[in-house]
Amino acid sequence: MASRTNKIRPIRKPITNRDQSEFEPCWALLRDAMTDIHLQNAGRLSFEQLYRASYKIVLRKKGALLYERVRDFEQEWFRDHIMPNIAALITKNLINISLLQHPGSSSHERREMGEKFLRGIRDSWTDHNRSMNMIADVLMYLDRVYTLETKQPSLFAVTIGLFRNNVLRSHIGAAAEDIEQDFVVFDILCAVILDLINMERDGDIINRNLVRKITAMLESLYETDDEIENHRLYLTLFEPRYLEASTEFYRKECEKLVQEANCSTWLRHAQRRLNEERERCGTTLSIMTTDKIASVVEKELIEAKLDVFLAMEGSGLKPMIDNDRLDDLSILYQLISRVDSTKSALKVILQRRVRELGLEIEKALKNTDFSVAGAAAGDGEDAGEAAEKAKPQTLNPAQQQTAAAIKWVDDVLQLKDKFDRILSDCFCDDLLLQSAITRSFSDFINSFNRSSEYVSLFIDDNLKRGIKTKTEAEVDAVLDKAIVLLRYLTDRDMFERYYQKHLAKRLLHGKSEIHTEKEMVSRMKSEMGNHFTSKFEGMFKDMELSKDLTDNYRDHIASLGDADYKMVDLNINVLTTNNWPPEVMGGSTSKGEGAKPDCFYPPEIKRLQESFYKYYLKDRSGRVLTWVSSAGNADVKCVFPKVPGKETGPLSKERRYELNVSTYGMIVLMLFNDLVDGESLSFDEIQAKTNIPAPELMRTLASLSSVPKCRVLLKEPATKNVKNTDKFSYNAQFVSKAIRIKAPVISSISKVEGDEERKETERKNDQTRAHVIDAAVVRIMKQRKLLAHTKLVNEVISQLMGRFKPDVPLIKKRIEDLLAREYLERVEGDSSTYRYLA
Repeated sequence: MASRTNKIRPIRKPITNRDQSEFEPCWALLRDAMTDIHLQNAGRLSFEQLYRASYKIVLRKKGALLYERVRDFEQEWFRDHIMPNIAALITKNLINISLLQHPGSSSHERREMGEKFLRGIRDSWTDHNRSMNMIADVLMYLDRVYTLETKQPSLFAVTIGLFRNNVLRSHIGAAAEDIEQDFVVFDILCAVILDLINMERDGDIINRNLVRKITAMLESLYETDDEIENHRLYLTLFEPRYLEASTEFYRKECEKLVQEANCSTWLRHAQRRLNEERERCGTTLSIMTTDKIASVVEKELIEAKLDVFLAMEGSGLKPMIDNDRLDDLSILYQLISRVDSTKSALKVILQRRVRELGLEIEKALKNTDFSVAGAAAGDGEDAGEAAEKAKPQTLNPAQQQTAAAIKWVDDVLQLKDKFDRILSDCFCDDLLLQSAITRSFSDFINSFNRSSEYVSLFIDDNLKRGIKTKTEAEVDAVLDKAIVLLRYLTDRDMFERYYQKHLAKRLLHGKSEIHTEKEMVSRMKSEMGNHFTSKFEGMFKDMELSKDLTDNYRDHIASLGDADYKMVDLNINVLTTNNWPPEVMGGSTSKGEGAKPDCFYPPEIKRLQESFYKYYLKDRSGRVLTWVSSAGNADVKCVFPKVPGKETGPLSKERRYELNVSTYGMIVLMLFNDLVDGESLSFDEIQAKTNIPAPELMRTLASLSSVPKCRVLLKEPATKNVKNTDKFSYNAQFVSKAIRIKAPVISSISKVEGDEERKETERKNDQTRAHVIDAAVVRIMKQRKLLAHTKLVNEVISQLMGRFKPDVPLIKKRIEDLLAREYLERVEGDSSTYRYLA
């Protein structure tokens, strides 16, 4: 059996020793290459060879050692080559100017010294950053393998962070030996940047690009090598100091503006500062600071003294509004919108100013003389008499009051247009401000106790006079203004009462165009609902039915061959009592009076009335017609014979005119047909023959004897006012250039009510409100059956707010009345709860 010979093998060298022998040559190669890179002499290097060297080291598990060697090398490089240059830049003068802020140095000197220091930091950072990028490329395999496996920061993060640790956080050294506080380089860096920015704010020119390089460096550096996103040095160190310094700067600037500037200057200055800071963040600092620095400016420069600037005499918000300084108001709105989403400061002053201007309108009425105006102010003028309208006319008290009412509404509308323009052009139609302005308008309009009447008079005036000369767009504008005013009114039931009276007179006297009236009512219906316009629509319906009725009656008379038809042409308006106001229907206007007595019609008219009555009742049995003589008018054909002894001129021949007068005027004129020349009738005789109420008769005789253009009667004595003792005769010498003459129907003038008339109107309206509240209470209780007192009152107010603002005491009074009338009862054991009784 053969035996195997055992050989003794030589001992193998340990792997570690071999790895160590390979590491040192590779490290030497890498170290020399890193030195060349720092010296900007990398052109001769072979990056492939260097990459293989780092690859070999990592492959031999020496990544940790290489990691430490590179870090130590860079530490030494900072100590030997970079820090000496940085230390040379930090002089005592720089410390005194930047950190200690010693006075005496000019802005130019500070800028030159500060920018020199920043350039040194920038150059060191640029060189280090470039070098670290190249070294990171060479040692890429180290980061891809070793740092990932060990979960350490990348080599680039560690080496780039060395600039933070060795430069920015290093103490300033010998230059600050006599300073007790321990400053670091970053303190100087930050102070220099803040000083340069303040210089720029004061109007100096600085090197923006240089500052941007430094802030970009701070954005690239982190608090630690872990590089947590929100731990950038820019955010943790620089930005807080920048915001703090900016807060102090703008606080002082605001105090200076309060002392030296006006509100307009402040507005533009604040707007400019906001634009500057936004631009500065985009070009010099960082866009991350944009919103934060804007907040500082908003708080210190705008919000801090906002109330002071708005209240400034001669330049605050009040003068801006009064003088229509739209540019200032636009800037103000933009600034306030930034600091207060509710815009409370602006709302308060706006509302107060609206109320003040509204009260000034009311006060101005008392100081305005309305005794003389153009003849257009008189309600009885014909639209065709342009020559007469051009002449000034003395207005009677009623016309003066009406002119005052129209002026009040016009001034309110002008004020509304003013604030609408401000709201649109300056406040971007802001809904909060729009609501505030609307509330203020409503407050001062409703605080004026004649607002409902004045608004109705305004519409009456526009629809009666001048509407024919307006374009369709102008008519729409008038209607829109009327609706705007109507929206503000809380006592809409009072407006409804006045509008019904004024509309009735316009319709019966043909003072407006029916399609415009219907358009106005249609808009009211859309705004307020059917219940508000039901009576108005009933009035239109009556007028339309009356027109058809008149045409049919004329055809009926013509078919009979009635001779009276040729003498008198009857135009009938049959009015439904519930739709028309009592004043028009012949009811009382004063408390305690009954219906007006009927007058004595001439036989010709009496026969025609009886004829119409028979025709009307032929198909309408059971109806009662009451003739309302105070609401009608008549066209009377007058013949004035030649005046004896007159051979030339108008009086030398017969003259024929057509005189439009009230029904009362027609009755009076027909009395003079049977008088011989030279005879006269006294006031008492005329009243006895006509039975016209004395006040109406006085107005009628005044229109026929005092107005020059239609003076067909002579009054003795020839005074302006009519008295019971006056006598009247036929004016044989009456001459007029016009063939058709319109006598002013004084009783139809829409005028402002006197104090007694207004009290009576309010009394009637309160009676109507009582019935409306009764109906609302019953309607609510019928539905709810059982309801507590407070909830019942609240529901009544809620339901009736669209018509008027109910008074709580009146609601309580109506509930008590309904309890007494046994519509409701109190729940036993709970006196504050009501039960409906079916």
